[in-house]
Amino acid sequence: MLENHETIDEFPALRLSDVEEAVRKAAATEIMPRFCRLAAHEVDQKSGPHDLVTDADRNAELFLTEALPALLPGSVVVGEEAVHADPASYDAIRGDAPVWIVDPVDGTRQFVHGDPGFCTLVALSLRGVVQASWTFAAARDEFATAVRGRGAVLNGVPLRSGSPGPGRDLEVATSHPDFTTEEQKRALLALRTDGVAPRPCGSAGLEYLAVARGALDATAFSWEAAWDHAAGILLVEEAGGAHLTSAGRPFRVTGGNTLPFTAARDEATARRVVSLLTAGA
Repeated sequence: MLENHETIDEFPALRLSDVEEAVRKAAATEIMPRFCRLAAHEVDQKSGPHDLVTDADRNAELFLTEALPALLPGSVVVGEEAVHADPASYDAIRGDAPVWIVDPVDGTRQFVHGDPGFCTLVALSLRGVVQASWTFAAARDEFATAVRGRGAVLNGVPLRSGSPGPGRDLEVATSHPDFTTEEQKRALLALRTDGVAPRPCGSAGLEYLAVARGALDATAFSWEAAWDHAAGILLVEEAGGAHLTSAGRPFRVTGGNTLPFTAARDEATARRVVSLLTAGA
């Protein structure tokens, strides 16, 4: 079981507990005081009505952008809101410096509507490989951590994704239609078949956590923004699950993936979902 005082093999001076403390502080100071208390002027649209940003997103990201590099000198932050302002900053994920990949409020739409189904996502990546991740659902008091090669825990208890039970429909969380191309829509429609029960996804980070704890069988996502997926992909992987793109290859946080892709409780389920997606494309 991971312990809070542990360090990460690639970064022996960095303690898991220090990162967790920074994430908790960002939530406590910038996110939770605004939960169910947002004023109209604190909410804006980005690309459309399903793509929202709030003062909680902006301020929590600013907090983490200052706190995280202080824990690991030489590291940089790639955050959702900073990339929205400067798309070129996303390229740091492909560089040589350690990168903190941050989604300050994953599930902003839920946050805005007073739904506790949101979380803060942080992943630490080195040359395109995610080394550790932190998922904090502050409104639910759930904190999940994963470290490459050393497992995943939720509130200190090891996570095991297990396998779907025989003879029952696979429950799969899928992308919202607003974020899909026509070809991707056709691929996702192929999941509407006997033995599969697709449903729209909520917060991507919480859907990954559901897979990692065995409460959801798989996801099927049509976008690859690293802040939505980096933390959860490692969480699922370290809990015993698998992830595959429509090309049958593992998902890469550096991009260039064939979409849609899946993360699932086990490799057999991942391959089953991919086979349906590719048949429908």
